[in-house]
Parts: sequence; C-alpha cells; structure tokens
Amino acid sequence: MTFIAFRSLTGAVAGAAFALPAAAANWDMPTPYGDSVFHTQNITQFAEDVAAATDGAVEITVHSAGSLYAHPEIKDSVRRGLAPIGEVLMSRLANEDPVFAVDSIPFLASSYEEAEALWEASRPLVEKKLAAQGLTLLFAVPWPGQSLYSQEPLTSAADLEGASFRAYNAATERLAQLMGAVPTQVEAGDIPTAFATGRVDAMITSPSTGVSSQAWDFTSHYTDTQAWLPKNMVIVNTRAFEALPEDQRAALLDAAATAETRGWEMSAAETEEKIATLEENGMTVSQPSDELATELAEVGETMTAEWLDEAGDEGRQVIEAYQSGM
Repeated sequence: MTFIAFRSLTGAVAGAAFALPAAAANWDMPTPYGDSVFHTQNITQFAEDVAAATDGAVEITVHSAGSLYAHPEIKDSVRRGLAPIGEVLMSRLANEDPVFAVDSIPFLASSYEEAEALWEASRPLVEKKLAAQGLTLLFAVPWPGQSLYSQEPLTSAADLEGASFRAYNAATERLAQLMGAVPTQVEAGDIPTAFATGRVDAMITSPSTGVSSQAWDFTSHYTDTQAWLPKNMVIVNTRAFEALPEDQRAALLDAAATAETRGWEMSAAETEEKIATLEENGMTVSQPSDELATELAEVGETMTAEWLDEAGDEGRQVIEAYQSGM
C-alpha cells in the first residue's frame, strides 16, 4: 500500500469516526436520602426527564440512601469526578464558607415566600463559590421549615428557660442558648429515647422528622415557627457538564429548572401533609404568640449579625439584596 493510499484510508476511518454519534453519558448520582423521601422522588423524576429530553444520550442512575457515597463524601466525590453529579445539604459546606449556611440562620427566612427570596438573593454567590471548586449548581430544593416541639404550650421564650433543648449542630446549640434553654446534643435517631429518659424537654425540627420519630409519643405541642428552611443542592462536576454537547447541556438545565419548581411545590405539600399527621395523632398545632414571635425575631437578628461577622461584605450584600427583595 502506498503512503498516499494509506493516508486516504486513515482519513476515511477518521471521517467515519466523526460521523458516529457521541457516546452516551452514563452518570452515577449519589444521594443521601431513601427512596420514600420527596427529595429523592424529585431527583428520580429529574433523571427520567433528562433521559427523555436527550433521547437516552444522558442516563443518570440515582443511588439513594448513601448507597454509593455517604453524605459527607458526596460533594468531594463530585468535585474529584468520581461521580459526575450528586445531592448534598447546602449547610453541610458551611465549614468551607459561611455563605453555605445562609439558609440555616434561624428566623431570617421563616416561610416559603421568604426562603425563595433569600435563595434568589444568595444563589449567585453560592454558584460563584461552587464554580471556584469546579462545580456547577443545577438546582436546590428546601426541606419543610423547622418548628418547635414541646410538652407544654409555648407562649414566650420564658417557657423554655432552663429546659433541656435538643441540639444537633452549632447553630441549634446557639439558638437554645439565646432562648434561655440548655442545649443537649441528640441525633435524630435518638430523639424518642432522649425524651423518654428526660434528657431533653423540647426540640426544633421539621414536621417530617416529627412524624418519622412519632413525636406525639413524647410531646404534645407543635409551634409552627418555620424557623429556617434548609436546602439540598444538586451539583455537577463542571468538566463533565461542559463535555456534553450544547443541546444536552441545555436539556439538563431545562430539566433542572423544572425539578427546582417541582421540588419546592413538593416541599410545601410535604409540610401540610406532615403537620396534618401530627394533628391526627393528637398534637396541638399552633402559631407563635405575638410575644414569642417578637422574641424569636430578636434571636434571628442576633444570629444574623453573628453570621455577618463571619461572612463579611459578601454576606452583607446577600442580606441587603434579600431585604430589599422582600
């Protein structure tokens, strides 16, 4: 075979290769929560939407309940490209940068409307911080708001004076202190035992956790404070995302936008459903009294100021944008 003939043959092979469709992207996606959790159900639908929109060119396999990577490992697994995409609780990254804790400041955003406004104000900075680590934010969905559970009615912060109050991180420990309670570290799985043995007298958590722990067995009052609505983020490795053809990237972003809207709706529905379950099981559900609401707002102002001391000018810009948006 002459050199010219060989070169013609290799050119034809190369041309045929370029004519072939791009290989399908098969992405494994670790998530921390079980299949019955609405976040996981929303992500499963997102994966189906992506597959449909790309005619199967991008297939996302959801690995729920920490079965691929445990929750603390998910963000780094995506950053390092071990998994192209994953879900993580945003405030888990607060030790890296205080901006990731903005949605977990008690009583800063205490409703879905306020939480949405805070997300709109903080999202550009969150995206910037993630981008610096080679990560792209796709969407974020909140959990139901955190509310107070107690054995007696709460009409003011004085009702919690000296009470043992369940804490599970630095923020809830500080919250307990500001309300005059005594913080006691208790993990979610130990809640019933902690109340039964008198280790704790009150707690703040979502209606979802209240139902899963059957709070009616050890508390009788639910005060609907919605102190904060922490969010889960779905993030993708930027290099893996940018390796997709433009039409597939667009399809992924469209599916993400749909998943965010759907997820917020699912979260609100979850709140109503779980609060109804608490009532059905004999718990008294009430809104905070004017006095308690005022005191909790003051706690929120204190904790926001403390957060701003850590977050600096960037954090101040987020809070100002949020307050002007409200």
